[in-house]
Amino acid sequence: MVVPVLLFAVGLVFLIKGGDWFVDGATGIARRFGLPELLIGATVVSIGTTLPEVMVSTTSALSGHGEIAYGNAIGSVICNTALIAAITVAVKPGRVDPKSLRLPVAFFFTAAAIYAGVAYTTGYFSRAAGIVLLAMFFAYMAATVWQMKSRSAARPPALRREEGEDSMLKDVVLLLLGAALIAVGADLLVENGTLIAQALGVPESVIALTFVALGTSLPELVTAITSLLKGHGALSLGNVIGANLFNLVLVSGVSVTLAPFSIPQGSTIAGRSASLVLDIPVMFAVMAFLTLPALKRGRLSRFQGVALLLIYGAFCAIQFTI
Repeated sequence: MVVPVLLFAVGLVFLIKGGDWFVDGATGIARRFGLPELLIGATVVSIGTTLPEVMVSTTSALSGHGEIAYGNAIGSVICNTALIAAITVAVKPGRVDPKSLRLPVAFFFTAAAIYAGVAYTTGYFSRAAGIVLLAMFFAYMAATVWQMKSRSAARPPALRREEGEDSMLKDVVLLLLGAALIAVGADLLVENGTLIAQALGVPESVIALTFVALGTSLPELVTAITSLLKGHGALSLGNVIGANLFNLVLVSGVSVTLAPFSIPQGSTIAGRSASLVLDIPVMFAVMAFLTLPALKRGRLSRFQGVALLLIYGAFCAIQFTI
């Protein structure tokens, strides 16, 4: 019992320090090239924080547990939006740049429409669907790189941060070390937290719904909190939106391409899959509630954060009753 407790504490330290370095590296890169933090958060940071979902979903699909891979993608989108982004917005709402928001939001809803279309029409995610989702991932990255180059070239040289190669290297190293510490820390926290819970007699179902479920979203949560404390709310929002997109096109794309699967039928509402009746509609609703007002007004309100938290609470409560 002593060793799991110590490793749990080490994991927590790794998460905190990793999040600190990760945000510092990302914001340093953004400032150096004169790029919006939201754009950096929606690409580089999001890829790093989505890696746990990629590993969990791919392993689950390859081992014949496609329902876990499916649920992990949609569940992570809902958790990232209605819990992690909601906390950030409820604590410190602020302005956002609609121009930086349009590209990731447009790609997300396009990917979500394709995802939902496959789920509602066939109920089976084939290898072809996986390839389409992965193609969207590469298209998004290409469009984002083009947008970054255009914005960087358009900004006056005086507004860019002119520094030596050593500074750029430092930012990249901080980003990579931060991502590694977050990944290791999350793994230590989940694995040893599970051992501690088992030793205390906590049921496995509760463990799965707490430590394991939260484990894959810890990187986004740590990045959101660290960004908030450092005054980089746009980076946190960009990370959440980018991570949500990557959950659909990268996490699901890799899983489906390697091992096609059907949507889960275990839980039903009115005789239909609970995923089709509840999960997918909630995914669309929370993302629309978070992003569409921001695109129109250029700012987020505390009301949005509180409302999203209430929606997430209700969503979790319903999950326990079906």
